[in-house]
Amino acid sequence: MNVEVRTSLDDDALATHIERVADASARWISDELERRAPRRAPLAADEERLIAVQAAHRELAAITRERIDRGAGPLSDAVEAHIVSAVIDLHYGLGGLQPYVDDPDVENINVNGYDCVWVTWSGGRRERVGPVASSDAALTEVVKRAARRLGLGERRWDTTEPILNLQLSDGTRLHAVLGGDAQRGLSPRPLVSLRRHRYRDLDLDDLVNLGSLNRSAAAFLRQLVGGHLNLMVAGPPNSGKTTNLRALCNAIPAHERIVTVEQDLLELGLHRDEARHPDCVALYSRQANSEDEGEITVAQLVRATLRMSPTRVIVGEVLGDEVIPMLNAMSSGTFGSLSTIHAHSSESVFSRLASYALQAPERLTPTATYRLVAEAIDFVVFANIEDDGRGPKRKISSIREVVGLGDDGYVTSTEVWALDTAGELAPRAPMSARHLVRLRAAGFDPTGSL
Repeated sequence: MNVEVRTSLDDDALATHIERVADASARWISDELERRAPRRAPLAADEERLIAVQAAHRELAAITRERIDRGAGPLSDAVEAHIVSAVIDLHYGLGGLQPYVDDPDVENINVNGYDCVWVTWSGGRRERVGPVASSDAALTEVVKRAARRLGLGERRWDTTEPILNLQLSDGTRLHAVLGGDAQRGLSPRPLVSLRRHRYRDLDLDDLVNLGSLNRSAAAFLRQLVGGHLNLMVAGPPNSGKTTNLRALCNAIPAHERIVTVEQDLLELGLHRDEARHPDCVALYSRQANSEDEGEITVAQLVRATLRMSPTRVIVGEVLGDEVIPMLNAMSSGTFGSLSTIHAHSSESVFSRLASYALQAPERLTPTATYRLVAEAIDFVVFANIEDDGRGPKRKISSIREVVGLGDDGYVTSTEVWALDTAGELAPRAPMSARHLVRLRAAGFDPTGSL
């Protein structure tokens, strides 16, 4: 809330006016829809928004008359503008969360109930801010409306579907857990997390400019992508895995056919960039409906990609039993595929993959999984949040080559690039002959770029 609004009306009065105007505009829209029902003339989105604005101004005029009748002054232009904006955000956005979503410098928003809200800005600054709704119930209603209106398709968020994953039109990812249902083991208060991808059209050169890696490392990664080597992008939460994956994918030549597979949301957005990726198909999983029907899993979609003649299969994130079909796809002809995975080091990726494989219907043993990993994955690109003395920064801190399967049945690997004493990514060990041969066969000479 800006200073002028804050000093001219207390928060409780402002919240009361917003609620009243919102209710009035909702009634006017409902009446208009009912009036049109016999003619089956639906409201266009822009037309409905205009009606909501007109209704808001009409109700504000009524509030002004009431204030004048009791000797109070009219609302200021700033207050009225704030109320109208808040009402539109309630109906067509995320209510009190919308100003933070609209702020290009905001990266993450975490809500632990309506009055416990934490915002993280670019650069790492994190602060607790004021309430984003008048109550937990009001916050819940805002998210329910968003689930119906703002995602890729209408979603439910209630006791039968208490966990919500939603992608907003600008790519913001919303995750919410319904509160107040102790019998289902959920939080006593509604939880909402929003994560924004500030950089949606980056390539490897952009990562260099952002300080995520240097030019020689970018040239090396560009050769790995061009040489059709399979890459796994790993890192802890909020380390930039999706951003790095998107930059690597933007090094894929335009003539190649790409199929992307993602969990619930279309975060990568490669299919929207027809200049870079004119032949790109985007798939995403679907949850079961309230009758427990219609579920489509990432594992099913990865298997389906093999019938789509892809040059590369990009799996947005490995989270479970899709690991087996993904590794099979990587090792059965779709070379040059990429994916991401949560891990706390480049070497721990292999044990994480094995733990996911144990959850899969195939029930592969760790030894069998490691053999499949050694055949499928060529390099692990590890991202982390590093502090160089000037504050935290997302950086690619390790590139690990998968060499093969050791005598102990575990994946053998070599960290070929790592951070040096100056915090720069630099060559650490020579690459194995098998990958050198493949890169040179593709027309690259990685040793010449070091």
